[in-house]
Amino acid sequence: MAFLPETDLDRLTPEQQAAADRQLRLHGGRITNMKATLLGHVPSFDAYMEWYTLKDELVPLVGERAVTLFSYAISDENDCLICSVFFRRILIDSGADPDDPQPTDAEAVLMRWGRAIARTPNDIPADVVAQVESTFDPHTRLVLLAFAGLMVATNLINTVGRVPLDEVLYDYRKAGDTRVD
Repeated sequence: MAFLPETDLDRLTPEQQAAADRQLRLHGGRITNMKATLLGHVPSFDAYMEWYTLKDELVPLVGERAVTLFSYAISDENDCLICSVFFRRILIDSGADPDDPQPTDAEAVLMRWGRAIARTPNDIPADVVAQVESTFDPHTRLVLLAFAGLMVATNLINTVGRVPLDEVLYDYRKAGDTRVD
């Protein structure tokens, strides 16, 4: 059972409806279970939807696939069911194997860094830091780290809030994983 309730999308207040409409207009997609949960407090919804703003800024800097692999590495390491399965779906639908994505050198650096951020943010190995510094300029590192912070926060909302997995993602779970929240 969810710790945080989902907002009934058929009974949104005008403020909630405006926030949902703005999100769909700017970024497309649909109102997922996480978004429906966050709509219970519009300022929280708006804060978390800034993830899309940073993602849109990162794509020209590192590439769409790199952002997806970075997000997946963070979410998988955090064992966030919703986020990890969401990024598995993107990888699978693009023809990649999320368990063996064959990353470029830069993507591999991002995946190592993402896992380290999720696992031990206060003790990221020096060789990982050096790889990130030699691969990405300071501005890109700042945007990547801010994005990673929002990714970790999104993992937290979904995991601690026990937000249920969207049914459209069920078939993208790892083999044997039957969790739905």
